[in-house]
Parts: sequence; structure tokens; C-alpha cells
Amino acid sequence: MTTLPDAAPRKLTDDLHVFDASFRLAGMDLGGRMTVIRLPDGGLWVHSPVAFTQERRAAVEALGKVRFLVAPNLFHHVHLPDWAAAFPDARVVAPSGLRAKQPALRIDQELDDTPDPAWAPVLDQMHVRGMPRVNEFLFFHRPSRTVLVTDLAFHFHRADSLPLKLYLKANRAWKRLAPTVLERLLMQDKEAVRASLQRVLRWDVERVVVCHGEVLERGGHKALHDAFSWL
Repeated sequence: MTTLPDAAPRKLTDDLHVFDASFRLAGMDLGGRMTVIRLPDGGLWVHSPVAFTQERRAAVEALGKVRFLVAPNLFHHVHLPDWAAAFPDARVVAPSGLRAKQPALRIDQELDDTPDPAWAPVLDQMHVRGMPRVNEFLFFHRPSRTVLVTDLAFHFHRADSLPLKLYLKANRAWKRLAPTVLERLLMQDKEAVRASLQRVLRWDVERVVVCHGEVLERGGHKALHDAFSWL
């Protein structure tokens, strides 16, 4: 998957935009994706910020005023300090445990099972229990029927290198929505993970926006079901 360092945001709906960026791990470009949702009051809710640049800042500001910067799990926080510094009035939101992991990071609010009143009119959220080292939250944007997935699953239909393609095939995550072997290993309590995902499957999902791979525009509910049917 090849992305430009400052690729322009892609409009999925009037209130839903994504920013694609490069993210290299072990010599492979897994890509990264930031999602920006416009809330009913016009403020912006920013999920999984990618590397900060002035170009990306300007593109986000063109969409509205940033109100929330969200780390959706214990891994996707690396670029939060730069965004938090650029938008000091925005609230930094993160899962429990990130304060201990990154004590220097400003965190204004911890996620739980109840959506904040500011985004509850359009967003549901689900804590994926049973994976404490990841502590991921899934989010569902009801108006666009879009679920946001961070590291719980990848969705690749193309790769810009043979090592990446081989890695995805070895992880059973090639040309399908699926968790990687690492994510499976991090599931300490599979019953708890399954119970969480059963609640997610009650959402009326059509689109799946992953942080790594391609956006799945259609058939999201079935894809989620098939990805975790082994549980």
C-alpha cells in the first residue's frame, strides 16, 4: 500500500474524512489512517492521529474546529503529542492504561463503555475486553454506518512489496478483513473478546475504516462476522 506523505484528505461522506499516511514497521509500509468526523455542533472528532505536518493541520482546520483527539488503543498514540500541542483547546481522549505507559502525554479524558455526550448523538463505542495489552475501542458512526477499527483487524487487497504481501498471507489477512497472528496472540481471554464482538455485530455496519489497509465500503457487517467467526 503506497501513500503520499501529505496526501489530501478523502471525503467518504460530508461528515467523514480520512487521511492516509505512510507507516513503516520492520521494513514494511503498513500504512496508517486518521479519521476525522464532524460532530453535530460542527466540531471535529479526530481518531488515531497520523504523523503531524503543517499541511495536514491546515487540511484538518479547513474541515472545522478540532474538539477531540482520540487514541483508540494503547499503541496509536505516538503522534498525539504533536497534535495536542497544535490544538491545546482540544481534549485528548485515550483508553485506561495509557497514562501509565506515556506519563508525559496530556490526557484529558479516559474512554469507557459510555460515549461522551458530545459525540453520543452520532457515535457508539465498544471496549474490546480480553486484550489488556491492546485495550482497543471500536467506534460506530451511525449516520454513515461506518465502524472504525484500529489494530484489531487489517484489510489489504494490495501491497507495495513482496515482504508485506507474504507477511499478510502468513497472517491470513490478505484480501479479507482479518486479525493478524499478533492480535490473536494478544487475546488473553477469548470469551471476553467474543462477547465484545457480539455486541459490535448488533451495529448496522456497512463500511469498515481500518487504520491499516484499504477502506471496506460495502458488506462490513458480514466481513466483521467472518473475520471473527473462529472465536
